[in-house]
Amino acid sequence: MENGAAKPVIVAIDGPSGTGKSSTSKAVATQLGLSYLDTGAQYRAITWWMVNNGIDLTDPTAIAAVAGKPEIVSGTDPAHPTITVDGVDVAGPIRTEEVTSKVSAVSAVPEVRTRISELQRSLAHATETGIVVEGRDIGTTVLPDADLKIFLTASAEARAARRSGELKGADVNATREALIKRDAADSTRKTSPLAKAGDAVEVDTTALTLAQVIECVVTLVEEKRAGK
Repeated sequence: MENGAAKPVIVAIDGPSGTGKSSTSKAVATQLGLSYLDTGAQYRAITWWMVNNGIDLTDPTAIAAVAGKPEIVSGTDPAHPTITVDGVDVAGPIRTEEVTSKVSAVSAVPEVRTRISELQRSLAHATETGIVVEGRDIGTTVLPDADLKIFLTASAEARAARRSGELKGADVNATREALIKRDAADSTRKTSPLAKAGDAVEVDTTALTLAQVIECVVTLVEEKRAGK
């Protein structure tokens, strides 16, 4: 099928940390000429803003009161995904341990999720070519009407090994404990918990190489596009 004939396709990729979501999503979007959105970066961005502005992150009411203040802009080019807050490039700062350790608390606040989800929906529906959106509640809450939903999983051990590799020399056991804690927080929060959509295709990445995961997802997207 010619690319020009392909209809825009919205692909939702969910799953916990360390399953290869970001690497897979970026590569699939690049290969298929789609836009790409890392929704986790948006939650990190609003968390970074709150840390920088001295908001009490133990107080959900304080977080809710300022959820609408920062202006978050996401670039959707998979080769160069960008993110700014009030015009400041935060692609680096949002990956610090300080932000990582606080993002679950901020993300759990309903007003934050509403604000960021609206941002994500408007970006996804504005795309002309189609988009790969990755996160934790995309298929269930943000884009329940996505054309294709994929849920990536992997064992805690495999995920910790990958993460500590990314974090260069981090203690695998400590990383594993942090991942399990983050999963528990994300899966049990009242608003939009991490969960697999009923109509999602589950891909267990434990024993797969990144290249195999990408190939699997590209095939699923191409089948979905061809069948439209």
